Amino acid sequence: MAGNIVSQVDDWVPIRRVLISVSDKAGLEGLIPALVQICPNVHMYSTGGTYRRLAEILGEPSAHLSRVADYTGQPETQGGLVKTLDFKIYLGLLTETCNPAHQADLARTGAQPIDLVICNLYPFEATVAEAGVTVERARSNVDIGGPCMIRAAAKNYLRVAVVVEPDGYPALLERLRMQQGRLNLAQRFDLAGRAFAHTARYDAAIAGFFAGQDAERVPRAYPDLL
Repeated sequence: MAGNIVSQVDDWVPIRRVLISVSDKAGLEGLIPALVQICPNVHMYSTGGTYRRLAEILGEPSAHLSRVADYTGQPETQGGLVKTLDFKIYLGLLTETCNPAHQADLARTGAQPIDLVICNLYPFEATVAEAGVTVERARSNVDIGGPCMIRAAAKNYLRVAVVVEPDGYPALLERLRMQQGRLNLAQRFDLAGRAFAHTARYDAAIAGFFAGQDAERVPRAYPDLL
């Protein structure tokens, strides 16, 4: 299949809509109020524990915050297994401003373009570093939705920015302060490279753990095999 090759893209993009889903919630207490101050009309979409933390910071109800489930119309599944893997979310992440078909898809579905993703992943490496960790515990800490969001946002650096670690928040806020709540193409491209490196390290850690296991011993972790 041929790729969707474009030439007309956004340079400066104001941050109006943000998708936030983080395992490590450090730094949110500084990030979120500053983001609202810099971008007064910003709206954030979030899930699960991240939503609860943002509601604590902003107060609930907040004009700046919605649950992803309320936006998509799809409730989270048991245990948060499926939260952000939704057509409206990925339209918002992957659509291009100057593509009429993409804009028609947004209008057809009521989806909104997302300008910024703030996401970090389940602590797989920390989990498998614990003494006596089982393959089942390791499996349960393999993040699916997070890497998908990060990769979609990074692929569409044409319009979308992505920040993957709390230590990236100060630089993000400084840029937004200096640039009237906007990020440019070069900055988004730099963030995309960091994001792809982040997911590559994550996948390498998972692959390394799986490769280090004796597959013949794995059934012992599941005493109720059917």
